[in-house]
Amino acid sequence: QVQLVESGGALVQPGGSLRLSCAASENIFKFYAIGWYRRAPGKERELVAAIIRGGTINYSGSLKGRFTISRDNAKNTVYLQMNSLEPDDTAVYYCYVDKVPSGLGRSWGQGTQVTISS
Repeated sequence: QVQLVESGGALVQPGGSLRLSCAASENIFKFYAIGWYRRAPGKERELVAAIIRGGTINYSGSLKGRFTISRDNAKNTVYLQMNSLEPDDTAVYYCYVDKVPSGLGRSWGQGTQVTISS
């Protein structure tokens, strides 16, 4: 299992911005996919954004334009820049990595809480 440590979660006012970080214990360049999910209270877990081997980036349709995923291979870290935050963005955000396309053996971080409230 890959060790993933998220950070950056906080309480932010609506309209604000936040950047989440996820530091991996291994070289992230070798992974098939790395990205973020979130789970809001009372809702199913949903994919937020992911970087797929080869450079393809996938976003949840409703979040594209406000959220940006990026990576720093030298730091083995993936980031999630979140702008124009809304109360519906309140959730626990989880980093994940897949070593293979099937997702078998997926590794998860412990999650970081993001709360959007005035």
